[in-house]
Amino acid sequence: MAALDAVFASHAALTLAHILPALAFVLLVPVVYMRPGAAWPEQLLFRLGLVVGLTAYAMSVYSVGGWVEGSAVLFFNSLFLYSLARAWQQRKSQPELKLRWLTRAIAILLGIATTRPVMGVFFATSRLTHLEPRQFFGIAFWIGFSINTAVIELWLRSRKGQSQIESMAHSNS
Repeated sequence: MAALDAVFASHAALTLAHILPALAFVLLVPVVYMRPGAAWPEQLLFRLGLVVGLTAYAMSVYSVGGWVEGSAVLFFNSLFLYSLARAWQQRKSQPELKLRWLTRAIAILLGIATTRPVMGVFFATSRLTHLEPRQFFGIAFWIGFSINTAVIELWLRSRKGQSQIESMAHSNS
């Protein structure tokens, strides 16, 4: 654990430059969904998302889980930024599509929260499995981000998801 703490401590400025905008992003999400027509929260959300995405790429250089973690970050961070860009493109012309893409981006970003309990399982079972963080961090990243991405995609394609997005889009116009 001390070695793991040392990795994050050695890149404290980068870690803070990633975590603080991510925290602000997550705190701003409810405002964006509950305050239809308020432009500043949405604009700030897009800017924060860009910072979070760019710093995630930079942090992946120092990945604990090696190339497996790095590949998960590259894939899901690229998907996050792509979804954010698609939402930005649709923000004025097609509010329903904007909400769909924004919801995807938010779910991907929140994948890190799903990754944490997965890591907890790996830490809790490490005495049995003899796996070290460098061996399971990447796997945990793939599992956590995949769960969020799959769940939100299934919800968006469900009737309930489609009707809720449509309803939100019409209340925002």
